[in-house]
Order: sequence, then C-alpha cells, then structure tokens
Amino acid sequence: MTAEADLRPSPDALLAHAAREGRGRLKIFIGAAPGVGKTWAMLEDAHRKRAEGVDVLAALIETHGRAETQAKLAGLPQLPRKPVIYKGRALTEMDLDGLLARKPALALIDELAHTNADGGRHEKRWQDVEEVLAAGIDVFTTLNIQHIETLNETVARITGVRVRETVPDRVLELADEIELIDLPPDELVDRLKAGKIYPQDQAARALTSFFGKGNLTALRELALRAAADRVDAQLRDHMAANAIAGPWPTQERILVCVNESPAAREAIRVAKRSADRARADWIALNVTQTRAEGLPDADKDRLAGSLRLAERLGAELATLEAERDVAQAILAYATDRNAKRIVIGRPRPRPFWARLTTEDVAAGLLRQSGPFEITVAAEPDERGTRAGWHLPRLGGEPLAWGEAVLAVALASGCAYAAEQLFPVASLSVIYMTAVVVVASRRGLGPAMATAVLGFLAYNYLFTEPRFTFRVSRQGELLTLGLFLVASLITGNLAARLRARIDAQTSIADRTNKLYDFSRRIASAATADDVVWASVSHVATTLRCEAVLLMPVQGDLRVVGGFPPEDRLEVRDQSAAQFAWDKGEPAGRGSDTLPTARWFFLPLATGERRLGVLGIAYADDRLFARTDRRLLDALVDQIALALERLRLTEDLAATELASETERLRTALLNSVSHDLRTPLVTIIGAAGSLADTPGLAPAARQALAENIREEGERLDRYVQNLLDMTRLGHGALTPQMAPVDLAELVGQARHRLRAPLRAHRVAADMPDQVPLVLADPVLLEQVLVNVLDNAAKYAPANTTIAVVARRDGALVDLSIADSGPGIPPADQARVFDMFYRVAGGDRQRAGTGLGLAICKGLIEAMGGTIRAETAFPDGTGTRIVITLPILDRKTDA
Repeated sequence: MTAEADLRPSPDALLAHAAREGRGRLKIFIGAAPGVGKTWAMLEDAHRKRAEGVDVLAALIETHGRAETQAKLAGLPQLPRKPVIYKGRALTEMDLDGLLARKPALALIDELAHTNADGGRHEKRWQDVEEVLAAGIDVFTTLNIQHIETLNETVARITGVRVRETVPDRVLELADEIELIDLPPDELVDRLKAGKIYPQDQAARALTSFFGKGNLTALRELALRAAADRVDAQLRDHMAANAIAGPWPTQERILVCVNESPAAREAIRVAKRSADRARADWIALNVTQTRAEGLPDADKDRLAGSLRLAERLGAELATLEAERDVAQAILAYATDRNAKRIVIGRPRPRPFWARLTTEDVAAGLLRQSGPFEITVAAEPDERGTRAGWHLPRLGGEPLAWGEAVLAVALASGCAYAAEQLFPVASLSVIYMTAVVVVASRRGLGPAMATAVLGFLAYNYLFTEPRFTFRVSRQGELLTLGLFLVASLITGNLAARLRARIDAQTSIADRTNKLYDFSRRIASAATADDVVWASVSHVATTLRCEAVLLMPVQGDLRVVGGFPPEDRLEVRDQSAAQFAWDKGEPAGRGSDTLPTARWFFLPLATGERRLGVLGIAYADDRLFARTDRRLLDALVDQIALALERLRLTEDLAATELASETERLRTALLNSVSHDLRTPLVTIIGAAGSLADTPGLAPAARQALAENIREEGERLDRYVQNLLDMTRLGHGALTPQMAPVDLAELVGQARHRLRAPLRAHRVAADMPDQVPLVLADPVLLEQVLVNVLDNAAKYAPANTTIAVVARRDGALVDLSIADSGPGIPPADQARVFDMFYRVAGGDRQRAGTGLGLAICKGLIEAMGGTIRAETAFPDGTGTRIVITLPILDRKTDA
C-alpha cells in the first residue's frame, strides 16, 4: 500500500456522507424485548434536548397504559393524532402531513415497525420516518430486536413466536446513532409480574412463552451483537471517510489467507480456534492471480477443498483478484474490513527460479505488516512438500516447447534474410518479436524458453566470432545482455496480458451462460420444463452429466437427467439422500461419501429444500474451482425457478379454494334465503287451510292459488340448480328440432302468469319470422328465466316487450323491461353464477343462477345471449337471444 493511498479518503464513503447532507439525523433506541424502557429512555433524552433549546415534538408516543411512561411524556409538546376508520373501528395514527407542516427540529416517533391502518400514505411507519428524515427533521424512535428483518427467523426459532411486523436492515444502516436499552432478564421478569408491561392476565401467559428467562437471555445477546455490528460498520465508514489506515483494535476480526498450499487447511483450523476463543468473526480470503489458471489440477483440487473446509467451519468466504503484489492486496482488504489479525500457512520451499521472479507472500506480509498481527500456521507433515516443486507450466499443450523452438528457428531465418537484404542495425528485435508471439499464444513458460533460445541463437549466429558462443567485443556483450533482459521482460508482460485476456474471456463466458440460463428457466412454464432446462444447461455448460432429484410421494427420486438417467447406484442414492436430509453437499469431492461417483448439491431457498442436483464427469475428476463457483450460481437459479413454480401452484390452489368457498357461500345464502321464502309461504297457506274451519270458497281458492304459485316458483329454483349441475358436468345434450318462437313465448307467459300479473307483455312476432333450430324444452326454460327476471326488476304496471326479428341466417329474440337497468361495465357479468349475491340480502328474490343457466343453455344450442341498455336515458334492460334459423334443405 502506498502512502498516497493511505492518506486518501474512500470515494464511496465520501459519497455516502454527501448523500446524508440535508437529511435529518436518526437515533434508534433498540431493546431485546418489550418493557425494557426504550420509550422512557427516548423521552428522557428528549427532555434533555428540550432543556438545551431544541424544538422537540412528540409526534406519536405509545404509552400502553404505563403510568411511568405517561408521566415522562408530560411537559413535551404533542402532535394531535389523526383519526382513521379501520374495519369499522375508530383508530388514531400519526398525522404525517401535520408533522411535516409543523417541521420541528426533533420528532419523537415510537414503534418504528408499526403497520399503519389502510388509507395512509405509507404502509409502514418506518416509511413515514424516511419521509420525515428527507424533510430535514431529526427523529428519535424505538425498535425491538425481533422486528429486524434478518433476525426475525432467528427470534422465531428462539421464542416460538413469529413477529409479522419487520423493518428492513437498510433502515438500521440509515441510523446515525443507536442506543441499546438493556435490562437483565430477572429485572424484566419482575417488571412483567408487577404489571408494568402487560396486564396481569397477559403477563401470566407471557411468562410461560416469550418472556422465559432463556429466551430473554438469547434475545439480549442478539440485541448486543446487532448494536455492536452497527457501531462497527459506522467505525469502518468513519475510517474510510477520514483516510484512517487502521486497523483500530475494537471488535475482534480474524482474516485467514487460503491458497493451494497444504498448510492452508491448518491455517483455517488455527483461525477457527482463535475465532471461537475470542468469539469473533472470521473471514477466509482467497487471492487469485492471472497465473492461477496455470495451477496444476492437484493444486486446484487442494484449494477447492480448503475453501469448502472454511465454509463448513463457518467462515465468511471472500475472493480477491491481484495482478502482482498479493501481500499488498491482502493488507488492503484487512484494512477495509478492520481485521487486525491475519493467519497464513507456512509457505512451501520454492525452487530458486521462483524465488528470483516473485516475492513470497508470507515474507511480503511480514515485511509490510505494520500494525497487523501475523500468525504463521505450520503444516502438520512437511515431508512431502519438497515433491511439490515443479517447473513453470509450459502452457495448455505439450507442443508448447516445439512451438518455442520453431519460433526461434523462424526468427533466425528472418534475421539471416534481413541481414542479407537490408542494412539492419540490430537483429535482436526479430527475436523479441518471436518472444511476444509465443507469449501471446502459449503463456509465460514458453515465452521464457523462447527468450533463452533466442539469446543463444543470436549469440551463435550473428555475433563475432560467428558459430561460437564466445563474444569478442564488449559492446556486443552488452547488447546480448540487454537483449536477454528485454526479451524476458517483454515475454513476461505479453504472457500476463494474455492471461488477463483469457481470464476476462472466461468471466464473460460464465456471465453469458448464466444469463442464457436465467432466460431459459424464466420462460419455463411447467416443472418438467424447468427440470429439462436445468439438467441440460448444467450438463452442456460444465461438460458433465447432470441429474435432478426431487421428493415424489415421500421418496427422493430422479425426475430428470442429461443424458437421460432414471436410476442411481446405491452409494450415489445414499449421497443424494444425505444432501437432501442435511442440506449439505455430499458425494464425490466432499467430506461425506466421497467414494460416490456423483457430487450432489441441495436446491434450497431460505430454509426450504426443493430438490438435489447431481453432477458427474466422464473421467471421474473433481471440480475445478471456477466450475464450483459457476455450479453454485446455477444451483441458486434452479432453486429460484422451482420456488417460483411452487408459489405459482400455491397461488392457483389458493385462488381455486377461494373461488370454491365463494361459490359455496353464495349457494348456501341462496338456499337459506331464496328457497326458504316460497317454503314459508306454502307452509303458512297450507296451515291456514288446515287450521281455519269455515273459510269462504274465495279465500280457500286464494290460499290454494298461493300454494300453487309458490310451488311453481320453488320448482323453477330447483330446476335451475339441476340445470346448472348438468351444465357443469357436461351431461346436457340438447335435442334439436324446429321451434316456433311465438308458440314458446305463449307457453312461457302461461307458466309465469302469476309473476307477470302486474305487467303488460307486448309480443311483436311477425309472421315472416322463420322457425329456429333449438331444443324446445330448454329454450322454453330460457324464456321463463328471462321473463321472470324482467318481472322482478320492472316496476308494476309497466310493459315488457318481446320482439323477434330475422337477421340473415339468424333470428334475434329480445325481451326488454323498464327496470333500473344494468351498468355497461356489469352487462357481461350478469351471466356469471351468483352475480346478484354481491349486492347482499337486500336484492330481490332469486338465486342468481337464472341468467347464468340461460347463457349455458343457449350456447349449448349454438346460439348467443347478451344484455343491453333498453333506453337512451340508461334505464331498462334488453336481453337479446340469437338463434340459427331452420335450414329447410338440411331438414329435408
């Protein structure tokens, strides 16, 4: 790290500080549980601010009937609450507009996680607080630890009580100050027993659940840690904004460096033990270089295993890229995370050529450590480390050496031709060109070999005395030395550039693969589509075999494979079952059942497991480090897609259940209300006939007529229910025949003579209207339903018009009344089942099935039915039935 970098503030920190300019300051009084005294402490601090001359306003304080809180509130100006009506109850909420208009210097807003009543500008109170802060008003507020979003699940596991009102963690990040209000569990329990938190009846229940001493102790630790984490984040922001190099010895944090060395595993264990003793956070950092792609497969596997060990032991994994100085990158990261202790593995002995080209990371850390503590962990068994020496890799193929020799030979030929044709001052540039070409194609090792071979060829062929390796002139000796140095440097730079290009290409390729996969899986509409897209993409991307297992009837089974696979061997099935049961990787390359051929990863979202993805390579090799990172990303995408489908299915099931419940309720309402009415009338009339002797013949005739009319009405309701059942099950088959509309209209009027007694029915049925093709029984039922509906809604002594007109090969039969009419937006909905029920019990009698049945019957006969407004003033309803005319040729 340069001195200039140490003295320069972080641009991100400065931008964050600038974003807060003009905003109010937020102070949160946080506690482990209700009753610890958060509101009381906030009011006490507000009184101190008021005594200092600050304009304080109690915008909303929840006293919960506590006398000590109410007494503490006295003397502070209070904002009148805004009355609201919620579910028929009168409530009060904070008057946000009134607060912004009053604009005090400091506003007291209690219970940050509160949910506002419907009708307010914001759903949550913390959103109100954000708007108040944006207006430049300082805010004091209170919050319990169980309301923090990321801790909500943890608190639920501890207490067994899930809190529905939560606050996003980013709101805590906005806080300029957090004050922890802490109370020992015994004192809090005493307050609860004394009735200072809840009434006595609630307090007794709380003591056996949420306010258990163990629960309170765990919540207290969560509150302490949450406050410490926020203070630590504020400290790091302050150090970054003020260019303080650090680390400052505040909260303990340990950084362990993980590389391909065998000692890295021991370093991880040392860091884990140290973190446990200090109860500190620890981070496992892997620094990659452009040369990392050239690591041997054994080193790649060792590095991947070390990272998995760190993850399993609970470390936070981090990856960093460094071009040259790894030690400087590690120290910079440790400074940024405020980690003062760094653990590294003891380096392996390196060959002399490696020591000449790069400085050892451990030596660099020790030399530049400054205020950091450096711990070097020894490798348990160092006998095999010397066997780890290897020459620089020549490249991806064994032909790299041959290409280096060929490049030098071609360069020599070109140099000889140039010497013969042109007066060239220095032929060494031709050899340097060959070095650059080989470096850009094959990497560092072949480039170095080309540089050395070029040096020897140039010395042998073009320096005096020629065809010897002796140098007779001192000037040429200097030229050769400079040529060798320049070739090595040029080859190194070109090789590094090639490695960086390859790394960027690989990153772009992985990004494109993830993007393509996300598009494919987002467009998958069914579970089978998601399974096939997942296994095929994983297999083609990682060039491996892939299977997906999901629970089917309680057993974990293969639901998809690429290439197609439907069974696994016993050991592989056991590994998959372990991954499913424990939610941990299992199989080849893991610590569980490593002899299995397949490697399995659980597919999970949150704490819900959805399935298991397995992959295997044809040559039974382990994963490369980059493959594991890509696989983890693909696994997350697959899990999200499966979760999306599950939520969609749950939503569809919920909607179906809701619709079923709505129809059931509507049917029960109809049966209990509309069918009961004619039954009561019939029973009453029959009772009068039976219990009243000596009735006049006219009275007896009227009662009998009433019984008959109500019986016919009841018969129509039951017939409607039966017809709807037949329509719903597809059991209705119309018996088509020629039908005279005028005759059917007359029959329907006769059946409805009682309901139509108070109306005039004007039928306009011209003789030229032809016969229609329909089921006469069903069509008569349709006319009865429509006329009955018109009689219900049309005022007494008005006319119901029945008109038939031919329209080409169709006949339109319209029935119009003078009732209140149907709004245009609802004219299509009147044909839905139980549509009338939405209006409540004040609707006129009827099940709401009549028009729905008409629509089903008419469509079954090949016709259509629609509703229109009858008159220009928007009143009246016209039901238009369209049916095909009888085709004489076909009938003949």
